[in-house]
Amino acid sequence: MTARTSSKSVLGYFGWAFAVTIGGLALGGLLGWNATGTFGGLATAFFICAVLAVLEISLSFDNAIVNANKLKEMTPVWQHRFLTWGIIIAVFGMRIVFPLLIVAIAAWINPWEALKLAAAEPEQYAQIMNNAHLPIAAFGGTFLMMVGLTYFFNHEKDVHWIGFLEKRMARFATIKGVEIAFVLALVLIFSSLLDGDDSTTFLHASVYGLLTFLLVEVLAGFLDASQKTMSAAAKGGFGAFLYLEILDASFSFDGVIGAFALTQNLFIIAIGLGIGAMYVRSMTIMLVEKGTLAHYRYLEHGAFYAILILSVIMYVQTLTHIPEVITGLGGAALIGISLWSSIRYNRRNGLTPNSSHAEPHGRMEN
Repeated sequence: MTARTSSKSVLGYFGWAFAVTIGGLALGGLLGWNATGTFGGLATAFFICAVLAVLEISLSFDNAIVNANKLKEMTPVWQHRFLTWGIIIAVFGMRIVFPLLIVAIAAWINPWEALKLAAAEPEQYAQIMNNAHLPIAAFGGTFLMMVGLTYFFNHEKDVHWIGFLEKRMARFATIKGVEIAFVLALVLIFSSLLDGDDSTTFLHASVYGLLTFLLVEVLAGFLDASQKTMSAAAKGGFGAFLYLEILDASFSFDGVIGAFALTQNLFIIAIGLGIGAMYVRSMTIMLVEKGTLAHYRYLEHGAFYAILILSVIMYVQTLTHIPEVITGLGGAALIGISLWSSIRYNRRNGLTPNSSHAEPHGRMEN
């Protein structure tokens, strides 16, 4: 990858996101008009789409940072595939197909019938989605917790933000499988707090989340290792792409379920969350091209702490409801504090974005 820093302005990265915002909000307003035939209905749908977009951005800002960390190691070809195919999977797969599959499985109907149910009987559709929240939260929470813990339980990690905690975690990383043991202990604790079938469902879904993480890790390593033997240009290929897609899906679980608290219209949900997903992709490109993670040494730490907090919140949500705004603000606050700590570190050490020990990353294919 060519080592040069992008000169594009910050706003320049969000051109497509702005275009999708205009088109998406217009389409959302049109859906509201068609459903009610009133300007009030149009304005309501327009507003809900805007709120969902903000919700998605707030919940997924840490996702952009983690994506950027992985994406900078990928070749321009696979970067381009993630930012094109990936956005299609993120918007249509996770925001439309995924909810339909949940309803299809839960109600024992085919996806086409689930789509018709979403259009004709949105209240029943939303109820089925809400009933499926427990296994989704257990699965997604476990997967995200493993992502966060794997980052901190790393004996090669030598940059620490919260030193007294992270140094101990790095030291304990020499114990094989310590993060898995920690997650399993939490799973047993939370499953014991649930009753009857809920406890069994939580336990099974959590184990599936853990197995999915381990299988993705193994498969990603195997695929990328196989590609490396064929060509050096294949480094950071399909394995990394698969990992990022499943990670993105795990981040999306909470937002998709939480969106039904605002509206029961699947199509308005898809538009609002899709707009937000475009901004997350734009932020990812900017973080990689400008080398932001290298310039601000603790920013990545804040993102992974936010992931851990989100995973715990998803577990707690199986016991009691936690508003999505708390989840989003909590993650944003952690990232903001880590950014502030990074700026303080740079000032104390006389570092600027151009003089820090960062290596600029290559420009992506757009």
